Amino acid sequence: MKFFPLLVLVAHVGSVLALWPLPRSLETGSSALKLAPTFDIHLNIARPPSDLEEAVSRTKSFLKDDKLGRLVVGRGASDANAVQHAKTLRTLELSLGHDAPVRSITDEARLAIGTRSEGYTLHIPADGSTATLSANSTLGLLRGLTTFEQLWYEYSGQVYTIEAPISIADSPAYPYRGFMLDTSRNYFPVSDIKRTLDAMSWVKMSQFHWHVVDSQSFPLEVPGFTELASTGAYSPSMVYSPSDVQEIVSYAGARGIDVMVEIDTPGHTAIISTAYPEHVACPEASPWTTFANEPPAGQLRLASPATTNFTADLLAAVARMFPSSIMSTGGDELNTECYAQDPETQADLKATGRTLEQALDVFTRTTHAAIRAEGKTPAVWEEMVLDHNVTLSNDTIVLVWISSANAAAVAAKNFRLVHGPSDYFYLDCGAGEWIGDDVANSWCDPFKTWQKSYTFDPLANISESQAHLVLGGEQLLWTEQSGPENLDSIVWPRAASSAEVFWTGPGGNSSAALPRLHDLAFRMRQRGVKAIQLQPMWCALRPGKCNIDS
Repeated sequence: MKFFPLLVLVAHVGSVLALWPLPRSLETGSSALKLAPTFDIHLNIARPPSDLEEAVSRTKSFLKDDKLGRLVVGRGASDANAVQHAKTLRTLELSLGHDAPVRSITDEARLAIGTRSEGYTLHIPADGSTATLSANSTLGLLRGLTTFEQLWYEYSGQVYTIEAPISIADSPAYPYRGFMLDTSRNYFPVSDIKRTLDAMSWVKMSQFHWHVVDSQSFPLEVPGFTELASTGAYSPSMVYSPSDVQEIVSYAGARGIDVMVEIDTPGHTAIISTAYPEHVACPEASPWTTFANEPPAGQLRLASPATTNFTADLLAAVARMFPSSIMSTGGDELNTECYAQDPETQADLKATGRTLEQALDVFTRTTHAAIRAEGKTPAVWEEMVLDHNVTLSNDTIVLVWISSANAAAVAAKNFRLVHGPSDYFYLDCGAGEWIGDDVANSWCDPFKTWQKSYTFDPLANISESQAHLVLGGEQLLWTEQSGPENLDSIVWPRAASSAEVFWTGPGGNSSAALPRLHDLAFRMRQRGVKAIQLQPMWCALRPGKCNIDS
């Protein structure tokens, strides 16, 4: 992956550099410029897709409704005189490059990872003449609109910037910039997921990893397998119907986000026993610590031909519900003692003459063939590459989670990888142990601050010849201790840190980034996402004054 020089020329500390993620090339001036009351955005595109028109409408609404005062003492009062005498911007014109295809944002966002075009150029003159935004795809135009929205502040009813002219040439360092949400440990209504997708789009994230089911509950209604949700969801009101799935993937696509669903197999599947007990070994076995990493115990009988075929059919049915070209089949935390004590599994192994590893290989090849037949590229957790001897196609995507140190070993095996290491990107760490009668810290302590994740280097210990295998990364929320009540506050603005690492590239300075992250959090709250405060407001209005050496 190539990194382009980051050019930033600014005249005022802590002003327009509220952009997040920081563009890869940015030049600003020192002139005030205000938006006309009649400001409009023109599409210089024949027959523009409806989701691009909707994106333009959202941008105009944000420009009108954000009403964000600049984060300085006085909240912009000192800008009033310059703004009063400023030139007025009346128009932003959007255009696609010569011969660029006119596809919907949704279609562009669902192209195979690594083939999506997200770059754009944005020019805003200081003299009030037409601003221009151009790209080679509607997805690129969406990314540019997102940047344009962040450039403006409001004071006394006037929307303005004080750093015109502005010139930006921007594109992402990595194509996979994601967030994972677990909706099995606790359920999240569709409205919460859509609000999260909104926030993701504001920081140019591209991938929603939906860990939709697990051992605790099965809230996904799958055509042909409806008993799984009817018996495995927490309640009939806590189910994602096929229409809910369609609503979520459509909402995501229009915001430039692809949805990768995960059905974790063969482990993390205890809940399947409520509908299909014949396919699950050691369901709710006690003590659970012997048979699983967390309660309840239960894993698919991977050595059973009937269970293997059942799983392949289930995964194929789920694959048909999601338009993404990627689907995760999991593969983490397989408990061998569960199978050692399961008579059915031992009988199947004896009948076939296979070891457990050989049976896992057959299970994996069969289930992956099923989703490939539906046009999906498999993604797996790192154990499938590092701990097991199974046959994986070379285009399989590997999710690194146990430790950032393991990425190099995955790359050494020539697999494409996505960073999601618990030592940097797990948002649930540091809240204390959730297991009853166990007074302890969480297994992945300490709390992962935004500053910690901001220091992540995607190419650490990865050779130059292997760098192309790194697709990007994601921050993850496992929800043993999370629900709709704290979703916004535990995720935002922390998850924005990786969004910048994988868009702009690593190496940013957290002290310089903090004022921009403050601005992002304030803007999110203006838009209804309850991002937490990062510091006392006194500090937010005085960039640098609360640093340890100030």
